[in-house]
Amino acid sequence: MRKIYADGTAEVEFLNELGRRSGETNRKVTETVSAIIEDVKENGDEAVKNYTLKFDGSLPEYYEVPRDVINDALTEADPDFVNALLNAQENIADFHKRQVEQGFINARADGVILGQRIRGLERVGLYVPGGTAAYPSSVLMNAIPARIAGVKEIIMVTPPLKDGTPNKDILVAAAICGVDRVFMAGGAQAVSALAYGTEEIPKCDKIVGPGNIYVATAKKLLYGVVDIDMIAGPSEILVLADETADPKFAGADLMSQAEHDILASAIMVTTSEKLADETISEINRQKEYLSRKEIIEKSLDGYGAIIITDSREKAVELANRIAPEHLEVLMENPMELLGSLDNAGSVFLGHYASEPLGDYFAGPNHVLPTSGTARFFSPLGVASFTKRSSYIYYTKEALAEAKDDIVLIAEREGLTAHANAIKVRFE
Repeated sequence: MRKIYADGTAEVEFLNELGRRSGETNRKVTETVSAIIEDVKENGDEAVKNYTLKFDGSLPEYYEVPRDVINDALTEADPDFVNALLNAQENIADFHKRQVEQGFINARADGVILGQRIRGLERVGLYVPGGTAAYPSSVLMNAIPARIAGVKEIIMVTPPLKDGTPNKDILVAAAICGVDRVFMAGGAQAVSALAYGTEEIPKCDKIVGPGNIYVATAKKLLYGVVDIDMIAGPSEILVLADETADPKFAGADLMSQAEHDILASAIMVTTSEKLADETISEINRQKEYLSRKEIIEKSLDGYGAIIITDSREKAVELANRIAPEHLEVLMENPMELLGSLDNAGSVFLGHYASEPLGDYFAGPNHVLPTSGTARFFSPLGVASFTKRSSYIYYTKEALAEAKDDIVLIAEREGLTAHANAIKVRFE
């Protein structure tokens, strides 16, 4: 893991390199996904099943998972695992209930009524990866705020395991969260089915959930046909640390994100060179007993770094420039810095707010903006699953007060039909 001394040039070169890590979507992937989208649009479930056979090797036992199979997965699951998910669910629900927005009405003295309605989307599609990248925690993080927002129906798609069965842990999470229907389909074909609807898979208003490059590309290409959560890039963590930080904690937290993907970035910005050296030693020690050691090594070698700076202020400046998905503050009096940390998906304050706490349990959502987009994007939340409509009521008298201004602006823009629509009401 490289050490970089912040001198105004070295760290900038590294950050520029980091910005190129995900690059443009491979043209071949785009062509492949575009063809799949068109096929599913034209041929529906037949196309989805053909791609399942092609990519997964065989068709699953059932296309839609029967409700009793979902219920049985919950009944037969390890009780400790179920309790852990239920505890996480309670925290996630408590946090997201506080995000609920209320509509408003402004009834003015002149008879004008203005307002806004907020309500949940009709139907949302939840993509859940299968195989080794099966994350029941993502089911909770996507389905719980959707339910709180008032979404009427949640449709899950997930690829079958090699034996054609669904991942039981995912079904447990689906049962706990009240997912309405689960279909055994994955990849760009499943995303396309959710976007356009097929004979069996209902058309959805929004698609959320993580996936590989084919899933991400499909969501990107279908945005506009359907809403999506975000275009997610590789996972990332930035750890701000000073001499009070424990290198054992810092190293472990950096690797917790590096294990996701060889393109993941794990960066520490510190005011202590001693801590930098000790953290590297801890990484070298701890990685030896971790199951994803090879991925961690490639990630840290390619996109990991420890940047040494001479002040907390400079460290904060770099954090805001990087705008990381996850930002840990392992510094003395971390709450003092919170008001200055403007660009981050989620901020973890103090030595015991380790990033996996946010991934699984604390309550804030773990679906976060990546690749610097925390400068203008926000985490997934209740608002992600709602839509707003404004409404207007005017009396004749109130419109008479406003008509000259409206006509003037409309005619200034050359939109005489707009002006006329006001004028005819007073002829």
